[in-house]
Amino acid sequence: MVPISQAWTVATYVLKQKLAGRKRYPLVLMLEPLFRCNLACAGCGKIQYPAHILKAELSPEDCFRAVEECGTPMVSIPGGEPLLHPQMPEIVAGLVARKKYVYMCTNALLLKEKLHLFKPSKYLSFSVHLDGQKEHHDFAVCREGGHDIAMEGVRAAVAAGFRVTTNTTLFDGADPNSVRAHFDELMAAGVESMMVSPGYTYEKAPDQTHFLGKARSRRLFQAILSNRKKSWEFNTHPLFSEFLMGKRDFECTPWGMPTFSIFGWQKPCYLLQDGYADTFQELLDTTEWENYGAKSGNPRCANCMVHSGHEASAVDYNFGSLKGFLVTAKKYMFPSTYEDAHAMKLLNEWPKATHAPLVQIASPVKTAAELQEVSGD
Repeated sequence: MVPISQAWTVATYVLKQKLAGRKRYPLVLMLEPLFRCNLACAGCGKIQYPAHILKAELSPEDCFRAVEECGTPMVSIPGGEPLLHPQMPEIVAGLVARKKYVYMCTNALLLKEKLHLFKPSKYLSFSVHLDGQKEHHDFAVCREGGHDIAMEGVRAAVAAGFRVTTNTTLFDGADPNSVRAHFDELMAAGVESMMVSPGYTYEKAPDQTHFLGKARSRRLFQAILSNRKKSWEFNTHPLFSEFLMGKRDFECTPWGMPTFSIFGWQKPCYLLQDGYADTFQELLDTTEWENYGAKSGNPRCANCMVHSGHEASAVDYNFGSLKGFLVTAKKYMFPSTYEDAHAMKLLNEWPKATHAPLVQIASPVKTAAELQEVSGD
């Protein structure tokens, strides 16, 4: 669950958009200040850019201008690895001063060593990318020891009084029993809430064979999210969770989480690269939105269930009608554990995942200085 003040801010913002008659409005700004990273995950394509692109960065002024232009109350800062940006503390402080709810995404390899550069605030959450328990996470990020370093960062941030959330991306071959044990570990570490989503088909990713299709995604998430423990806290919309489990059907809302990077405003979303706009209004006005989403027939959208397009749809449904509001209110007031005998049988019979030997794309490094050197910063 998110803090009440944040939920109220987002609710009043969305209601204002509805009352103003705006059909397309942003919910979260995906602010990418750099593509440089200290990991080389097989399922990600960011670091596949040439060296001159990886060295480029948005300035704090660029970031603030994009946030003001977009107007959304929430800002997610992915990357690359944001902690490699030398002015990230200044960027975060500026957004907090503007009372934006910031989710600074990080693989947490540098988190423990850079915590002193940030101040705890209700407006700031470190969103730590953890793809599962130790073996699965290290395999996913192609770095042995990555899980242990990340968990050290999580515990240090929690102990220092920061809000800490997590982001788990699941690919084909994920073990739902291991994922559920992963949730237990995160809650025990003091994580505020968790987000989980199927791996997206990122065009530049070196590994194109392990992205989940819709049928496999629904089967996997039915096993994971049914019969859930009351101790688990998620920071995703409950109707988006039901969408993942195959209980609801939402079309993509690609403008719900627009992306701004060194290239400008990305069309139509951060997964597809169909051009860029110079301003947010130009993005809204010139993107042919009817060409995206499952119903459009676009083959690149056929299997997508990613949160950036579909959680925004769940939120829009929430505030789109009295029925949507009442359904959602009931979910929050009386959260379900989704008892499901079939899902439990599925979970108990799920074959244990096995991995090939971990491919160490980059040599293991432990110190901040070494990580900076590997990144080319």
